Amino acid sequence: MPAARALLHPAAKPLLFLLALLPFAWLFYGALADRLGANPAEYLTRATGDWTLRFLCLTLAVTPLRVLAKLPALARFRRMLGLFTYFYVFLHFLTWAWFDQGFDFGEMGKDIAKRPFILVGFASFLLLTPLAATSFNRAVKAMGAKRWQALHRIVYVIPFTAILHFFWMRAGKNDFAEVAVYAVILGVLLGWRVSRRLAVSPKANPSVSR
Repeated sequence: MPAARALLHPAAKPLLFLLALLPFAWLFYGALADRLGANPAEYLTRATGDWTLRFLCLTLAVTPLRVLAKLPALARFRRMLGLFTYFYVFLHFLTWAWFDQGFDFGEMGKDIAKRPFILVGFASFLLLTPLAATSFNRAVKAMGAKRWQALHRIVYVIPFTAILHFFWMRAGKNDFAEVAVYAVILGVLLGWRVSRRLAVSPKANPSVSR
């Protein structure tokens, strides 16, 4: 298949890497050229949050697309997309810590405790951190496959905390259109996994009641 051959091409991963860096390059250029509007700090914070959600959706979409389109080669891009999800959430956290809080850890702690949407967003960042730190082959060997897989199931919790963070952030302006779009996309991606697991489980274990 032409698509399968393209996905296995040696240039496929470098091309994806460059494409995934484009949002960062644009934001970096915009900051240097003063093209981020009247409030660059707010623009950067929101843009990095949006790109975190987009890459989370792309990461979770790899397995359904791989199965439904019968393209096993797609699996080789999942780790990179997951790491870019963490890259953008780290930038999102960094913009808040730098521009909003001036790296004042005392004030950061107070803000996390005081505002629920900050608390949930910070929880999402913390949940993604061990996944990024253990995304390499050495970590799999050191932890063992079962423990590694158990840890990485945290990724299925993150869509809920991420959407809740986004919802609470937009609640002040009563603007939920984008929240609904991301919620539907992530809901479909997680729902596909649940339905597939339910369909497979009775076959794997005949004693399980239907």
